[in-house]
Amino acid sequence: MTFRALLGVPLVLALAGTASAETTITVATVNNGDMIRMQRLMPDFYAKHPDIKVNWVTLEENVLRQRVTTDIASKGGQYDVLTIGNYEVPIWAKQNWLMPLDNLGADYDQADLLPQVAEGLTVDGKLYAVPFYAESSMLMYRTDLLEKAGLKMPENPDWAFITEAAAKMTDKKDGVYGICLRGKAGWGENMAFITSMNNSMGGRWFDMQWKPQFDSPEWKKTLETYLELMTKYGPPGASSNGFNENLALFQTGKCGMWIDATVAASFISDPKESKVADKVGFAPAPVRKGGENHGNWLWSWNLAIPATTSKADAAKTFVAWATSPAYTELVAQKDGIANVPPGTRTSLYKNPEYLKVAPFAKMTLTAIQSANTQHPSDQDVPYTGGQFVAIPEFQAIGTAVGQQFSAALAGRASAAQALGAAQAVTTREMQRAGYPK
Repeated sequence: MTFRALLGVPLVLALAGTASAETTITVATVNNGDMIRMQRLMPDFYAKHPDIKVNWVTLEENVLRQRVTTDIASKGGQYDVLTIGNYEVPIWAKQNWLMPLDNLGADYDQADLLPQVAEGLTVDGKLYAVPFYAESSMLMYRTDLLEKAGLKMPENPDWAFITEAAAKMTDKKDGVYGICLRGKAGWGENMAFITSMNNSMGGRWFDMQWKPQFDSPEWKKTLETYLELMTKYGPPGASSNGFNENLALFQTGKCGMWIDATVAASFISDPKESKVADKVGFAPAPVRKGGENHGNWLWSWNLAIPATTSKADAAKTFVAWATSPAYTELVAQKDGIANVPPGTRTSLYKNPEYLKVAPFAKMTLTAIQSANTQHPSDQDVPYTGGQFVAIPEFQAIGTAVGQQFSAALAGRASAAQALGAAQAVTTREMQRAGYPK
């Protein structure tokens, strides 16, 4: 044996030991059900990649957004993998804050990603994040309560029907509320829903000169309808309720209707998690009377790698595992195919086994494909985005407006006062940012 060979053995062992000790990556994610499931399934990842360990930072949605935005903008480098939305990806990619993601493995099948979802994560032909799950919005309702109310769900329900149904399904003495909607302040919490609702009412955030439109009749109709629904037929303390809180309310039988993310469908249909799993129906998100705009949002929770990481290879290995076809098969094997992360791969919606057990599948795909992020309002707009406005300033402005609307829901302001405050704060911040540009 040569001297070089003798050196090689301990050197390889030493390097292996060093790699094992050094490749701990920190993943920041949201405390949604699919992400919690991913953490439970980590033994599969560790079996395949014993030299990589994952440190989880799991946060409530608003807190996650604040922390990862602060970290990446300041180049803090706390995280090696970020869970971010399709709002942040193109903005951050253009700032060179994210690493492009290519060559994710021979079995990754990037071409299988739904085009509508992949397009929102692509800048200059390069993918800067990969979707863990994607969603649009739809109406989820209790079939038994609707039948008891003597009503039949229309093919395309409008807001007048929703109001009538909410009134008839409410039984406060029995702890059942006709409707549950997001009330927690945040650009991605209550404003995701209310912006979508306003799109369906024919409204818009800005006119073509970037003037805020909260003094328009469409916004007045939107907020007054929202407040009427929630104060008369919604649960108490609704100004503190976001996606997870409403999910829990629906699963425990306390909501007649819930308009929210399509990703919720598998959780409320799962008899292991939902008391009303066998009494759930699905319909498109509501339109205004005579209108056709459902206000469908398009959102994806995605995994991205910040440019600041020093562990790019390990981070990329994890990202590829968590968003791969093999991960979909793992979830199907462990928890049933109805619970696989939805909205990301074309092949899922061609799988007869999935379509058989997921009554919400076709409606989810239709909602995602019909979401018009390039022209979310019936009126002309200078922005894209659907349930958000795809400009860097929206994160702060959307949350500020969300706080005004949440205050109105809590009874601390009238609809007129909240709209006036929203108009003032948005005008001030847009002028400060130099719009129109």
